[in-house]
Amino acid sequence: MKAIILFGHGARDARWREPFDRLAELWRAQHADVPVELAFLEMMQPSLEEAVATLGAKGAKDITVVPVFFGQGGHLRNDFPVLLDACREKFSQITLSTTPAVGENVAVLQAIIDFGASAL
Repeated sequence: MKAIILFGHGARDARWREPFDRLAELWRAQHADVPVELAFLEMMQPSLEEAVATLGAKGAKDITVVPVFFGQGGHLRNDFPVLLDACREKFSQITLSTTPAVGENVAVLQAIIDFGASAL
């Protein structure tokens, strides 16, 4: 089974995660056949390891991690690979892959431009 993890930074303010929760709900509504979990780098739960464990317990064998970040800053270049490698080692029966940061995708950037233009 394939699954997806939407991976964000995390914050002290619990309200910060509300868009992530909505994003996961939108995923579930549009792709009910592919399980999704949220995961956070720091300050929020679940961690990447916890999200992989949850999806693995549901039978996922192929998980794609989508970093919901604007760009490849230090966290994605330095911290994220360490976490991902630790999960690959711990969950060797699961194939873990990743995408670039969502903010590096031209379609995402265009959606932001369109959003801004609609406000004019």
